[in-house]
Amino acid sequence: MLESRLLLVHHSVFFWRGSVLNVPASGTRSAADAAQAEFAAIVGESRVTADSAACEGFTVDGKVPSCVVYAASAEEVAAVLQCAADHELAVLPCRNLTKIGIGHPPRRYDVALSLKEMNRVWYYEPADLVISVEPGMKLGDFQHFVGRHRLWLPLDPAGGARASLGGILAASSSGPLRSAYGTPRDMVLGMKIATTEGKVIKTGGRVVKNVTGYDMAKLLIGSYGTIGVIVEASFKLYPLPAARATFVLRLSTLDGACELRRRIQRSPLQPQRLVLLDAEASKLVRSGSPLAPAANTEISLWEVWVEAAGSARVIERYARELEELGRAVGARAESEPGESAWARVADFRTWLSAAYPGLVVLKAVLPISATEQFLGQVEQQAEGLRRASLSQIGVGVVCVCVLEEPGAPSIRPWVERLRAAATSLGGALVVECCPAELKAEIDVWGPPGDDFEIMRKLKHAWDPKGILSPGRFVGGL
Repeated sequence: MLESRLLLVHHSVFFWRGSVLNVPASGTRSAADAAQAEFAAIVGESRVTADSAACEGFTVDGKVPSCVVYAASAEEVAAVLQCAADHELAVLPCRNLTKIGIGHPPRRYDVALSLKEMNRVWYYEPADLVISVEPGMKLGDFQHFVGRHRLWLPLDPAGGARASLGGILAASSSGPLRSAYGTPRDMVLGMKIATTEGKVIKTGGRVVKNVTGYDMAKLLIGSYGTIGVIVEASFKLYPLPAARATFVLRLSTLDGACELRRRIQRSPLQPQRLVLLDAEASKLVRSGSPLAPAANTEISLWEVWVEAAGSARVIERYARELEELGRAVGARAESEPGESAWARVADFRTWLSAAYPGLVVLKAVLPISATEQFLGQVEQQAEGLRRASLSQIGVGVVCVCVLEEPGAPSIRPWVERLRAAATSLGGALVVECCPAELKAEIDVWGPPGDDFEIMRKLKHAWDPKGILSPGRFVGGL
Protein backbone atom coordinates (compact mmCIF):
# COMPACT_ATOMS: atom_id res chain seq x y z
CA MET A 1 0.00 0.00 0.00
CA LEU A 2 1.59 3.23 -1.10
CA GLU A 3 2.17 5.97 1.43
CA SER A 4 3.32 8.61 -1.05
CA ARG A 5 0.85 11.22 -2.20
CA LEU A 6 0.98 13.91 -4.87
CA LEU A 7 1.36 17.25 -3.14
CA LEU A 8 1.68 20.71 -4.69
CA VAL A 9 4.82 22.35 -3.40
CA HIS A 10 7.27 25.10 -4.24
CA HIS A 11 10.94 24.32 -4.54
CA SER A 12 14.24 25.76 -5.66
CA VAL A 13 16.23 24.18 -8.50
CA PHE A 14 19.98 24.25 -8.92
CA PHE A 15 21.62 23.23 -12.19
CA TRP A 16 24.96 21.47 -12.45
CA ARG A 17 27.19 23.00 -15.15
CA GLY A 18 30.18 20.73 -14.86
CA SER A 19 32.02 19.50 -17.92
CA VAL A 20 31.25 16.00 -19.14
CA LEU A 21 33.38 14.20 -21.65
CA ASN A 22 31.11 13.16 -24.50
CA VAL A 23 32.47 9.94 -25.91
CA PRO A 24 30.60 8.98 -29.07
CA ALA A 25 29.43 5.40 -29.22
CA SER A 26 30.76 3.39 -32.12
CA GLY A 27 29.88 0.10 -33.66
CA THR A 28 32.53 -1.65 -31.58
CA ARG A 29 31.76 0.02 -28.29
CA SER A 30 28.72 -0.49 -26.11
CA ALA A 31 26.72 2.29 -24.52
CA ALA A 32 27.87 1.05 -21.11
CA ASP A 33 31.53 1.36 -22.10
CA ALA A 34 30.98 4.87 -23.41
CA ALA A 35 29.08 5.84 -20.27
CA GLN A 36 31.88 4.55 -18.04
CA ALA A 37 34.28 6.97 -19.70
CA GLU A 38 31.84 9.79 -19.01
CA PHE A 39 31.35 8.65 -15.43
CA ALA A 40 35.13 8.77 -14.98
CA ALA A 41 35.18 12.33 -16.29
CA ILE A 42 32.58 13.27 -13.67
CA VAL A 43 33.86 11.52 -10.53
CA GLY A 44 37.43 10.58 -11.46
CA GLU A 45 38.82 7.34 -12.86
CA SER A 46 39.61 5.92 -9.42
CA ARG A 47 35.93 6.03 -8.46
CA VAL A 48 34.55 4.05 -11.38
CA THR A 49 35.13 0.32 -11.63
CA ALA A 50 33.95 -2.53 -13.81
CA ASP A 51 35.96 -5.09 -11.84
CA SER A 52 33.90 -8.26 -11.62
CA ALA A 53 34.56 -8.81 -7.91
CA ALA A 54 33.57 -5.23 -7.08
CA CYS A 55 30.42 -5.47 -9.18
CA GLU A 56 29.42 -8.78 -7.60
CA GLY A 57 29.51 -7.05 -4.23
CA PHE A 58 26.47 -5.04 -5.38
CA THR A 59 24.44 -8.02 -6.61
CA VAL A 60 20.68 -7.63 -6.23
CA ASP A 61 18.47 -10.71 -6.55
CA GLY A 62 21.07 -12.44 -8.71
CA LYS A 63 21.64 -9.46 -11.01
CA VAL A 64 25.10 -7.90 -11.19
CA PRO A 65 25.77 -4.33 -12.43
CA SER A 66 28.16 -3.59 -15.28
CA CYS A 67 29.99 -1.00 -13.21
CA VAL A 68 30.07 0.73 -9.83
CA VAL A 69 30.31 4.52 -9.54
CA TYR A 70 31.31 6.15 -6.24
CA ALA A 71 29.92 9.68 -6.14
CA ALA A 72 31.24 12.17 -3.58
CA SER A 73 28.90 15.15 -3.96
CA ALA A 74 25.34 16.09 -4.86
CA GLU A 75 26.54 17.56 -8.14
CA GLU A 76 28.34 14.35 -9.06
CA VAL A 77 25.24 12.28 -8.33
CA ALA A 78 23.11 14.54 -10.54
CA ALA A 79 25.63 14.41 -13.37
CA VAL A 80 25.96 10.61 -13.16
CA LEU A 81 22.17 10.25 -13.28
CA GLN A 82 21.94 12.53 -16.30
CA CYS A 83 24.68 10.60 -18.08
CA ALA A 84 22.99 7.28 -17.30
CA ALA A 85 19.68 8.63 -18.59
CA ASP A 86 21.33 9.80 -21.80
CA HIS A 87 22.62 6.26 -22.33
CA GLU A 88 19.42 4.66 -20.95
CA LEU A 89 21.34 2.72 -18.31
CA ALA A 90 19.49 1.50 -15.21
CA VAL A 91 20.84 2.82 -11.89
CA LEU A 92 20.39 1.53 -8.34
CA PRO A 93 21.56 3.98 -5.64
CA CYS A 94 22.93 2.28 -2.52
CA ARG A 95 25.32 2.49 0.42
CA ASN A 96 25.55 -0.44 2.84
CA LEU A 97 23.00 -2.69 1.12
CA THR A 98 21.08 -3.33 4.37
CA LYS A 99 17.74 -2.86 2.57
CA ILE A 100 18.69 -3.59 -1.03
CA GLY A 101 16.84 -6.93 -0.98
CA ILE A 102 13.43 -5.32 -0.40
CA GLY A 103 11.30 -5.15 -3.54
CA HIS A 104 11.05 -6.95 -6.86
CA PRO A 105 14.19 -7.98 -8.74
CA PRO A 106 15.26 -5.09 -11.00
CA ARG A 107 14.16 -5.37 -14.62
CA ARG A 108 17.53 -3.91 -15.62
CA TYR A 109 20.63 -3.16 -13.59
CA ASP A 110 23.59 -1.48 -15.25
CA VAL A 111 25.08 0.90 -12.69
CA ALA A 112 25.44 0.64 -8.92
CA LEU A 113 25.65 4.22 -7.65
CA SER A 114 27.41 4.08 -4.28
CA LEU A 115 26.93 6.98 -1.87
CA LYS A 116 29.37 5.67 0.76
CA GLU A 117 31.71 8.64 0.27
CA MET A 118 28.91 11.13 0.92
CA ASN A 119 29.07 11.18 4.72
CA ARG A 120 29.65 14.82 5.62
CA VAL A 121 27.79 17.09 8.01
CA TRP A 122 26.85 20.31 6.25
CA TYR A 123 25.08 22.10 9.07
CA TYR A 124 24.72 21.47 12.78
CA GLU A 125 23.20 23.69 15.43
CA PRO A 126 22.69 21.77 18.67
CA ALA A 127 20.83 24.64 20.34
CA ASP A 128 18.23 24.59 17.55
CA LEU A 129 18.07 20.78 17.40
CA VAL A 130 18.81 20.83 13.66
CA ILE A 131 21.37 19.02 11.52
CA SER A 132 21.94 18.59 7.76
CA VAL A 133 23.94 15.60 6.55
CA GLU A 134 24.74 13.60 3.44
CA PRO A 135 23.02 10.25 2.80
CA GLY A 136 26.05 8.00 3.10
CA MET A 137 26.53 8.60 6.82
CA LYS A 138 25.85 5.51 8.93
CA LEU A 139 23.25 5.83 11.65
CA GLY A 140 25.75 4.70 14.29
CA ASP A 141 28.25 7.41 13.30
CA PHE A 142 25.45 9.97 13.24
CA GLN A 143 24.26 9.06 16.75
CA HIS A 144 27.82 9.22 18.07
CA PHE A 145 28.30 12.68 16.51
CA VAL A 146 25.16 14.28 17.98
CA GLY A 147 25.40 12.26 21.19
CA ARG A 148 28.25 14.52 22.34
CA HIS A 149 25.57 17.12 22.99
CA ARG A 150 23.12 14.64 24.56
CA LEU A 151 21.03 14.56 21.38
CA TRP A 152 19.85 11.73 19.14
CA LEU A 153 17.69 10.79 16.20
CA PRO A 154 15.11 8.36 17.64
CA LEU A 155 15.22 5.75 14.89
CA ASP A 156 16.00 2.05 15.30
CA PRO A 157 15.58 0.63 11.78
CA ALA A 158 16.55 -2.71 10.29
CA GLY A 159 20.28 -2.64 9.73
CA GLY A 160 20.84 -0.86 13.02
CA ALA A 161 23.99 1.24 13.33
CA ARG A 162 25.19 0.02 9.91
CA ALA A 163 22.19 1.45 8.06
CA SER A 164 22.86 4.62 6.09
CA LEU A 165 20.64 7.66 6.54
CA GLY A 166 19.87 7.67 2.81
CA GLY A 167 18.77 4.04 2.90
CA ILE A 168 16.64 4.65 5.99
CA LEU A 169 14.84 7.50 4.22
CA ALA A 170 14.49 5.71 0.88
CA ALA A 171 12.83 2.76 2.63
CA SER A 172 11.09 4.84 5.33
CA SER A 173 12.58 2.34 7.73
CA SER A 174 11.70 2.47 11.41
CA GLY A 175 11.57 0.14 14.39
CA PRO A 176 9.95 -0.04 17.83
CA LEU A 177 10.82 3.60 18.60
CA ARG A 178 8.09 4.45 16.13
CA SER A 179 5.61 4.02 19.00
CA ALA A 180 6.79 7.26 20.61
CA TYR A 181 8.50 9.26 17.87
CA GLY A 182 6.94 8.25 14.57
CA THR A 183 8.66 7.42 11.28
CA PRO A 184 11.41 9.20 9.31
CA ARG A 185 8.71 11.36 7.72
CA ASP A 186 8.14 12.94 11.13
CA MET A 187 11.81 13.88 11.57
CA VAL A 188 12.84 15.31 8.21
CA LEU A 189 12.74 19.09 7.78
CA GLY A 190 14.05 19.29 4.24
CA MET A 191 16.06 17.57 1.53
CA LYS A 192 18.10 17.93 -1.59
CA ILE A 193 17.31 15.46 -4.34
CA ALA A 194 19.27 14.68 -7.51
CA THR A 195 17.18 13.95 -10.61
CA THR A 196 17.82 12.17 -13.88
CA GLU A 197 17.78 15.57 -15.61
CA GLY A 198 21.02 16.49 -13.86
CA LYS A 199 19.38 18.85 -11.38
CA VAL A 200 19.60 19.13 -7.61
CA ILE A 201 16.22 20.12 -6.19
CA LYS A 202 15.91 21.65 -2.74
CA THR A 203 12.77 21.19 -0.70
CA GLY A 204 12.01 22.30 2.84
CA GLY A 205 14.56 23.94 5.11
CA ARG A 206 16.41 23.81 8.42
CA VAL A 207 13.81 25.02 10.89
CA VAL A 208 11.72 22.90 13.22
CA LYS A 209 8.33 23.79 11.77
CA ASN A 210 6.28 23.09 8.68
CA VAL A 211 7.69 25.06 5.78
CA THR A 212 6.99 25.47 2.09
CA GLY A 213 8.10 22.36 0.25
CA TYR A 214 8.17 20.18 3.36
CA ASP A 215 5.68 17.70 1.95
CA MET A 216 7.80 17.11 -1.13
CA ALA A 217 10.43 15.59 1.14
CA LYS A 218 7.77 13.27 2.50
CA LEU A 219 7.06 12.16 -1.05
CA LEU A 220 10.63 10.93 -1.53
CA ILE A 221 10.71 9.10 1.80
CA GLY A 222 9.65 5.52 1.17
CA SER A 223 9.95 5.72 -2.63
CA TYR A 224 12.88 3.22 -2.65
CA GLY A 225 15.02 5.31 -4.99
CA THR A 226 12.54 5.17 -7.86
CA ILE A 227 11.91 8.92 -8.23
CA GLY A 228 15.18 10.64 -7.35
CA VAL A 229 18.29 10.21 -5.22
CA ILE A 230 18.42 11.87 -1.80
CA VAL A 231 21.75 13.74 -1.58
CA GLU A 232 21.21 15.71 1.64
CA ALA A 233 18.68 15.66 4.47
CA SER A 234 17.94 18.00 7.36
CA PHE A 235 16.62 16.42 10.56
CA LYS A 236 15.13 17.68 13.78
CA LEU A 237 16.90 16.16 16.75
CA TYR A 238 15.66 15.15 20.18
CA PRO A 239 17.27 15.33 23.64
CA LEU A 240 18.51 11.99 24.90
CA PRO A 241 16.37 10.66 27.76
CA ALA A 242 17.92 11.00 31.20
CA ALA A 243 17.33 7.31 31.88
CA ARG A 244 15.75 4.26 30.29
CA ALA A 245 14.42 1.00 31.67
CA THR A 246 12.80 -2.07 30.14
CA PHE A 247 10.00 -4.04 31.76
CA VAL A 248 9.02 -7.48 30.48
CA LEU A 249 5.67 -9.09 31.28
CA ARG A 250 5.04 -12.72 30.33
CA LEU A 251 1.57 -14.10 29.62
CA SER A 252 0.27 -17.53 28.71
CA THR A 253 -2.24 -16.43 26.05
CA LEU A 254 -2.39 -14.06 23.11
CA ASP A 255 -5.69 -12.70 24.42
CA GLY A 256 -4.03 -11.79 27.70
CA ALA A 257 -1.15 -10.05 25.92
CA CYS A 258 -3.50 -7.97 23.79
CA GLU A 259 -5.61 -7.05 26.83
CA LEU A 260 -2.43 -5.83 28.52
CA ARG A 261 -1.66 -3.71 25.46
CA ARG A 262 -5.10 -2.14 25.65
CA ARG A 263 -4.71 -1.37 29.36
CA ILE A 264 -1.29 0.21 28.80
CA GLN A 265 -2.62 2.41 26.01
CA ARG A 266 -5.59 3.50 28.12
CA SER A 267 -3.29 4.41 31.00
CA PRO A 268 -1.30 7.67 31.38
CA LEU A 269 1.86 5.76 30.44
CA GLN A 270 3.53 6.64 27.14
CA PRO A 271 6.16 3.96 26.49
CA GLN A 272 9.12 4.73 24.30
CA ARG A 273 8.92 1.21 22.87
CA LEU A 274 6.11 -1.35 23.14
CA VAL A 275 6.49 -4.75 21.47
CA LEU A 276 5.00 -8.24 21.69
CA LEU A 277 7.19 -11.31 21.13
CA ASP A 278 6.01 -14.87 20.72
CA ALA A 279 7.94 -17.71 22.39
CA GLU A 280 10.23 -18.29 19.38
CA ALA A 281 11.15 -14.63 18.96
CA SER A 282 11.81 -14.26 22.68
CA LYS A 283 14.10 -17.28 22.76
CA LEU A 284 16.09 -16.10 19.74
CA VAL A 285 16.47 -12.53 20.98
CA ARG A 286 17.31 -13.45 24.56
CA SER A 287 19.84 -16.12 23.56
CA GLY A 288 21.76 -13.71 21.38
CA SER A 289 22.09 -16.45 18.76
CA PRO A 290 19.98 -16.83 15.61
CA LEU A 291 20.73 -20.57 15.78
CA ALA A 292 19.15 -21.13 19.19
CA PRO A 293 17.06 -24.34 19.38
CA ALA A 294 13.39 -24.00 18.55
CA ALA A 295 11.05 -23.03 21.36
CA ASN A 296 8.50 -25.52 22.73
CA THR A 297 5.48 -24.85 20.53
CA GLU A 298 3.20 -26.84 22.84
CA ILE A 299 3.41 -24.03 25.40
CA SER A 300 1.87 -20.68 24.49
CA LEU A 301 4.04 -17.92 25.88
CA TRP A 302 3.95 -14.25 24.95
CA GLU A 303 6.13 -11.43 26.21
CA VAL A 304 5.22 -7.75 26.24
CA TRP A 305 8.32 -5.54 26.36
CA VAL A 306 7.85 -1.98 27.57
CA GLU A 307 10.64 0.59 27.48
CA ALA A 308 10.22 3.66 29.68
CA ALA A 309 12.28 6.83 29.29
CA GLY A 310 12.65 9.90 31.48
CA SER A 311 13.76 10.84 34.96
CA ALA A 312 14.29 8.37 37.79
CA ARG A 313 10.89 9.35 39.15
CA VAL A 314 9.26 8.53 35.81
CA ILE A 315 10.95 5.12 35.74
CA GLU A 316 9.71 4.39 39.26
CA ARG A 317 6.17 5.28 38.22
CA TYR A 318 6.35 2.87 35.28
CA ALA A 319 7.51 0.09 37.59
CA ARG A 320 4.56 0.60 39.93
CA GLU A 321 1.87 1.00 37.29
CA LEU A 322 3.07 -1.83 35.05
CA GLU A 323 3.12 -4.18 38.02
CA GLU A 324 -0.49 -3.25 38.73
CA LEU A 325 -1.56 -3.53 35.08
CA GLY A 326 0.20 -6.85 34.69
CA ARG A 327 -1.36 -8.29 37.83
CA ALA A 328 -4.82 -7.49 36.46
CA VAL A 329 -4.27 -9.78 33.44
CA GLY A 330 -2.24 -12.50 35.13
CA ALA A 331 1.14 -11.42 33.77
CA ARG A 332 4.34 -12.13 35.62
CA ALA A 333 7.42 -9.94 35.47
CA GLU A 334 10.56 -11.20 33.72
CA SER A 335 14.16 -10.03 33.88
CA GLU A 336 15.20 -7.01 31.86
CA PRO A 337 16.72 -8.08 28.51
CA GLY A 338 19.09 -5.10 28.12
CA GLU A 339 19.91 -2.70 25.30
CA SER A 340 21.67 -5.32 23.17
CA ALA A 341 18.42 -7.30 23.09
CA TRP A 342 16.57 -4.20 21.86
CA ALA A 343 19.13 -3.91 19.06
CA ARG A 344 18.31 -7.49 18.02
CA VAL A 345 14.58 -6.71 18.17
CA ALA A 346 14.97 -3.70 15.88
CA ASP A 347 17.28 -5.57 13.50
CA PHE A 348 15.45 -8.89 13.72
CA ARG A 349 15.22 -9.52 9.97
CA THR A 350 18.84 -8.67 9.17
CA TRP A 351 20.11 -10.54 12.21
CA LEU A 352 18.39 -13.78 11.17
CA SER A 353 19.07 -13.59 7.42
CA ALA A 354 22.72 -14.65 7.65
CA ALA A 355 21.79 -17.85 9.52
CA TYR A 356 18.74 -18.82 7.45
CA PRO A 357 19.22 -18.69 3.66
CA GLY A 358 15.56 -19.61 3.22
CA LEU A 359 14.34 -16.84 5.55
CA VAL A 360 10.96 -15.37 4.66
CA VAL A 361 10.00 -12.11 6.36
CA LEU A 362 6.45 -10.78 6.22
CA LYS A 363 5.58 -7.28 7.40
CA ALA A 364 1.93 -6.47 8.00
CA VAL A 365 0.72 -2.94 8.71
CA LEU A 366 -2.69 -3.04 10.36
CA PRO A 367 -5.14 -1.02 12.41
CA ILE A 368 -3.93 -1.41 16.00
CA SER A 369 -7.18 -3.08 17.00
CA ALA A 370 -6.69 -5.75 14.30
CA THR A 371 -3.28 -6.89 15.52
CA GLU A 372 -4.72 -9.59 17.78
CA GLN A 373 -6.86 -11.09 15.00
CA PHE A 374 -3.96 -11.16 12.57
CA LEU A 375 -1.64 -12.85 15.05
CA GLY A 376 -4.39 -15.38 15.66
CA GLN A 377 -4.39 -16.14 11.93
CA VAL A 378 -0.62 -16.59 12.02
CA GLU A 379 -1.01 -19.14 14.81
CA GLN A 380 -3.91 -21.02 13.21
CA GLN A 381 -2.29 -21.34 9.80
CA ALA A 382 1.25 -22.12 10.93
CA GLU A 383 1.08 -25.60 9.32
CA GLY A 384 4.15 -26.82 11.19
CA LEU A 385 6.38 -24.01 9.96
CA ARG A 386 8.97 -22.75 12.40
CA ARG A 387 8.24 -19.06 12.69
CA ALA A 388 8.88 -16.13 15.02
CA SER A 389 6.65 -13.09 15.32
CA LEU A 390 7.58 -9.71 16.69
CA SER A 391 4.92 -7.00 16.79
CA GLN A 392 5.03 -3.27 17.39
CA ILE A 393 1.66 -3.45 19.08
CA GLY A 394 1.51 0.27 19.78
CA VAL A 395 1.31 1.10 16.07
CA GLY A 396 -0.04 -2.08 14.44
CA VAL A 397 3.09 -3.38 12.71
CA VAL A 398 3.63 -7.16 12.76
CA CYS A 399 6.82 -8.89 11.58
CA VAL A 400 6.63 -12.65 10.99
CA CYS A 401 9.82 -14.56 10.16
CA VAL A 402 9.63 -18.08 8.74
CA LEU A 403 12.78 -20.03 9.59
CA GLU A 404 12.73 -22.75 6.95
CA GLU A 405 15.02 -24.19 4.32
CA PRO A 406 14.80 -22.70 0.80
CA GLY A 407 11.95 -24.10 -1.23
CA ALA A 408 9.70 -25.21 1.63
CA PRO A 409 6.54 -26.09 -0.32
CA SER A 410 3.96 -24.80 2.14
CA ILE A 411 5.24 -21.24 2.43
CA ARG A 412 3.70 -19.69 -0.69
CA PRO A 413 0.05 -20.56 0.06
CA TRP A 414 0.62 -19.57 3.70
CA VAL A 415 1.90 -16.15 2.58
CA GLU A 416 -1.10 -15.71 0.29
CA ARG A 417 -3.55 -16.58 3.06
CA LEU A 418 -1.92 -14.18 5.49
CA ARG A 419 -1.98 -11.42 2.89
CA ALA A 420 -5.68 -12.03 2.38
CA ALA A 421 -6.17 -11.91 6.15
CA ALA A 422 -4.29 -8.61 6.45
CA THR A 423 -6.32 -7.09 3.62
CA SER A 424 -9.62 -8.22 5.14
CA LEU A 425 -8.62 -6.51 8.40
CA GLY A 426 -7.98 -3.20 6.65
CA GLY A 427 -4.22 -3.56 6.39
CA ALA A 428 -1.57 -4.67 3.93
CA LEU A 429 1.24 -7.21 3.87
CA VAL A 430 4.66 -6.93 2.23
CA VAL A 431 7.20 -9.73 1.78
CA GLU A 432 10.38 -7.96 2.87
CA CYS A 433 12.73 -10.92 2.47
CA CYS A 434 12.51 -14.29 0.73
CA PRO A 435 14.54 -16.64 -1.48
CA ALA A 436 14.79 -15.78 -5.16
CA GLU A 437 12.59 -18.71 -6.22
CA LEU A 438 9.72 -17.50 -4.02
CA LYS A 439 10.18 -13.89 -5.12
CA ALA A 440 9.75 -15.03 -8.72
CA GLU A 441 6.34 -16.54 -7.88
CA ILE A 442 4.69 -13.86 -5.78
CA ASP A 443 4.13 -10.11 -5.78
CA VAL A 444 6.20 -9.01 -2.79
CA TRP A 445 4.30 -5.72 -2.50
CA GLY A 446 0.81 -7.04 -3.05
CA PRO A 447 -1.82 -5.33 -5.19
CA PRO A 448 -1.31 -1.57 -5.75
CA GLY A 449 -3.47 0.83 -3.76
CA ASP A 450 -5.95 3.37 -5.05
CA ASP A 451 -3.21 5.97 -5.44
CA PHE A 452 -1.03 3.86 -7.75
CA GLU A 453 -1.93 5.89 -10.83
CA ILE A 454 -0.69 9.04 -9.10
CA MET A 455 2.59 7.33 -8.25
CA ARG A 456 2.95 6.07 -11.82
CA LYS A 457 2.54 9.60 -13.17
CA LEU A 458 5.08 10.91 -10.68
CA LYS A 459 7.56 8.25 -11.73
CA HIS A 460 7.12 9.21 -15.38
CA ALA A 461 7.48 12.93 -14.63
CA TRP A 462 10.63 12.58 -12.52
CA ASP A 463 12.21 9.63 -14.32
CA PRO A 464 10.82 9.66 -17.88
CA LYS A 465 13.28 7.05 -19.16
CA GLY A 466 12.65 4.73 -16.22
CA ILE A 467 16.29 4.27 -15.22
CA LEU A 468 15.97 4.53 -11.43
CA SER A 469 15.56 1.12 -9.78
CA PRO A 470 13.32 -0.06 -12.65
CA GLY A 471 10.67 -2.60 -11.72
CA ARG A 472 11.52 -2.74 -8.02
CA PHE A 473 8.62 -0.81 -6.50
CA VAL A 474 4.88 -1.36 -6.20
CA GLY A 475 3.21 -2.32 -9.46
CA GLY A 476 6.58 -2.80 -11.15
CA LEU A 477 7.49 0.91 -11.08
